[in-house]
Amino acid sequence: MTDDLDPHWIPDRETVLAYNEQLAREFRQNDGRVDSFGDGDLLLLTTTGAKTGATRMSPLVYVTVDGKTLIIGSFRGSPRDPGWVHNLRAQPVARVEVGSETYTVDAVELDGPDREQAYAGIVALAPIFGEYQGKVERIIPIFELRRR
Repeated sequence: MTDDLDPHWIPDRETVLAYNEQLAREFRQNDGRVDSFGDGDLLLLTTTGAKTGATRMSPLVYVTVDGKTLIIGSFRGSPRDPGWVHNLRAQPVARVEVGSETYTVDAVELDGPDREQAYAGIVALAPIFGEYQGKVERIIPIFELRRR
């Protein structure tokens, strides 16, 4: 699902949905492990659509920094935020699947010094996120997922 010739390539909606469903199937069959993600930690985030009110599932890499579960709206360095960011801003309560566990979270968007500190920790663990921020003018959003 990548295009090495254009780093800002974003597939059409149907392709993204099909890819997400395939990842979710593999995730659920293997207690949260997905071969294509190697050692990266993956979760399934289910949000409520900001415009439609429909549920939307997104497989996302997450990082734990200072005991906080963080998700990053990098969209592979795209110039725009991923849809799940807009959904969380409109409705910050979401469902998360990690491993074989499912629970509800409050998603809190980090800003200012909290965001900067979290981003430094993220980049220390996964330098690709520093590269993504360097590609775009927007500030890549970070959300802390706080279990209810």
